[in-house]
Amino acid sequence: MQTSPFLTLVINLDRSPQRLLAISKQLAGLNMPWERLPAAEGKLYSLEDAELVDLPEFGRRHGKTPLHGELGCYLSHVWAMRRFLETDSPYALILEDDVHIAAHLPQVLDVLAACSADWDMVKLSGVHSGTPLKIKSLGNVGSLVVTLTPYTGSSAYVINRQAAQRYASDLLPMRVPYDHEFDRGWHWGLKVRAVMPPACGHDQSGESMINTTAVNRKFHWTRRLPAMGWRLQNQWRRLIYGWRVWLRFRLN
Repeated sequence: MQTSPFLTLVINLDRSPQRLLAISKQLAGLNMPWERLPAAEGKLYSLEDAELVDLPEFGRRHGKTPLHGELGCYLSHVWAMRRFLETDSPYALILEDDVHIAAHLPQVLDVLAACSADWDMVKLSGVHSGTPLKIKSLGNVGSLVVTLTPYTGSSAYVINRQAAQRYASDLLPMRVPYDHEFDRGWHWGLKVRAVMPPACGHDQSGESMINTTAVNRKFHWTRRLPAMGWRLQNQWRRLIYGWRVWLRFRLN
């Protein structure tokens, strides 16, 4: 049997064995080998640790105070990068344990491996439309796209070693939640893409481990003005990045 070039990592908290069981059944049904990546328990870490969280910048960019769950998610993905780099695998598939996996995911991975020069990180799921622009056909499994608007979420994506090295060295300290950070291809100097239709989906029925609605942590609107400015600038750069990528593919 041919060995997959993808190392599959499943991020899972020790206190969530039921989620691990659910995703393990999905992966077994697709005959996909995988490895559990113990997730960071955010409450065990200090939000005032400057090596982990840049509090002033988080407030300026996000207009809110950070949550322990957000830090735990962020650290878990950093750890996933580091674990990937400990192996010889050329690519990694990183999954959060509450994701729903489409039956054709193995075929999507095969096609992505065949066109690996076109991407450094590819999102396989997301929240909101993303306003995608098609840059490459992936045959009967969909299209490789670049998104012009936010396509948030980090439940399923693939990365190559270049992306992992870039993320592992520079992601910390946290300045915005992970899913607002890692897809900023213009900032990271990476080829960030997505697959449409998505090969994985978010579980909207279960309780979030981050629990962003637990407390009222939003700043007063007068203190959120810098965050609004940062988001506008970020969106402008996302648009420029996306159109440039699309034009480059159209002209080649």
